[in-house]
Amino acid sequence: MEETWTILKVIQWTTDYFRRRGIDQPRSNAEVLLAHVLGTARLKLYLHHDQPLTPQELALYRDIIRRRAAFEPTQYITGRQEFWSLEFEVTSSVLIPRPETELLVEKAVEFLDGRPGRLLDLGTGSGAVAVSIARECPGVSIVASDASIEALAVARRNAVRHGTEDRIFFVASDLFSAFTPSKPPFDLVVSNPPYIGDVEFAELAPEVRRYEPEAALRGGGQDGLDIIRRILDEVHLYLKPGGPLLVEIGFGQAEILEAELSGYSRIESRGFTKDYSGIPRVLHCSIRR
Repeated sequence: MEETWTILKVIQWTTDYFRRRGIDQPRSNAEVLLAHVLGTARLKLYLHHDQPLTPQELALYRDIIRRRAAFEPTQYITGRQEFWSLEFEVTSSVLIPRPETELLVEKAVEFLDGRPGRLLDLGTGSGAVAVSIARECPGVSIVASDASIEALAVARRNAVRHGTEDRIFFVASDLFSAFTPSKPPFDLVVSNPPYIGDVEFAELAPEVRRYEPEAALRGGGQDGLDIIRRILDEVHLYLKPGGPLLVEIGFGQAEILEAELSGYSRIESRGFTKDYSGIPRVLHCSIRR
């Protein structure tokens, strides 16, 4: 007689399997992936814990479990990630939005304070930052740029998903390369650029190192700050005097940047904002008037 696999039994087996494979949060992963296969909410799994899976559901679930056991991120398997209380599409062409990046949105919204303006999201990736700001600030128009055409396609779909596509303009650009230096057109520039250093990259979790796009992770050089330095070199050509530049940075980079900022004659440092773990996470600068 063939064994019956109920929802609860599948969760219990998968949790144990993931734990043995070294997957973080094994039960949470098991629940999220099973809910994805069944097209239901995680909560409802326990309301129907004795429901048996069909052979087709089991086959699909087994395939997904193999992918997660090989350290493919759950978000790439489900194609979804929550950010700023919104659901975003994610693919292997974009970084998975992290909770700490919400601080970038928070600081941008705080500066804009409901006023109209023109914002540049440099290296938009999935579009999570641009779309979240657009949702919070209906009077703001946003240019969202990225060097990856595939990433821009994902970002555009996310803008459509959240009804902000009429205020976000997508541009293929390696940093500022697609823009013409003239009268600085932007009131605010935000960026979550690549900032992982060479040494740190080798030590990343396998989910990140093997699956997330390397070009969106590695910032260049041992300290990972080459791309951020390029932004600091050029941003005065595109940001209005007095306008803020908000850049997400990594652990240990605030001290390096603080020592270097005095070397940028057009840049005035406004300090760093710490995340909820106490790590300086957002560099705040402005263009000297």
